[in-house]
Amino acid sequence: MDPITIIGILLALGATFAALFMGGMDPVAIFFGSPASIVLVFFGSIGATLASGTMAQATGAAKVFIKAITGGGSADQAATISQLVEFAEVARKEGLLALESKVEGIEDPFLKMGLELAVDGTDPEEIADVMALDLRRLIMRHKDGAAFFTNAAGFAPAFGMVGTVLGLIDMLGKLDDPSTLGPSMAVAFITTLWGAFLANFLFQPLSNRLKKLSADEVTYRELVIEGVLAVQSGANPRALAGKLVAFLPPGKRGEVLEQRGA
Repeated sequence: MDPITIIGILLALGATFAALFMGGMDPVAIFFGSPASIVLVFFGSIGATLASGTMAQATGAAKVFIKAITGGGSADQAATISQLVEFAEVARKEGLLALESKVEGIEDPFLKMGLELAVDGTDPEEIADVMALDLRRLIMRHKDGAAFFTNAAGFAPAFGMVGTVLGLIDMLGKLDDPSTLGPSMAVAFITTLWGAFLANFLFQPLSNRLKKLSADEVTYRELVIEGVLAVQSGANPRALAGKLVAFLPPGKRGEVLEQRGA
């Protein structure tokens, strides 16, 4: 798991529980005093989200959730740049066919695909089209994954209000017993609390994190496309390194350029 994810979750939860303690309230009683509220909001939100999506989104939700939590293993852009520059050096000295043996050892399937096309003598425009199509499909898949949790974040507060309305209806039916009004109202508003809590502490943060991970992967693949096309065209390795480091944060660019002697 990315450390910042843990820090963010703990900070948000810590702030919430600290506020409750400072106000002299019992967090356990407030959050877990009505299990029915939790069931209604959580499963209601998930059910409505499933109903508004597709079977593919439903079956992939667990996988997407794990990716959001763990980060899914982001690519090492600096290492890929060094690899591409090395390939450019070989291609300029020995020709593209000399890369055939090196391509077999590449672990990244996207980079491997691009270089295989280049070594096979595929037209540069066709390589760009094939890799761009793959990138567009990736963006659409990631968009669907993030949309699942964005939708859940929208439904959670609504189900919280539904639970509150149901609780108030139940409370109004017991007006002849004033001793039940306070507890009944508390249970009604716990449902609203869980709607806001799940939307802002779980669903929306997961959606935002998936969007960030997607943006990082898109940037990486754009880097690979630029690199593969440059290698095929016989680009100067030093110039290629200077071009590709633009994809890196400023603090990491100098290290890569120094390694390549650029």
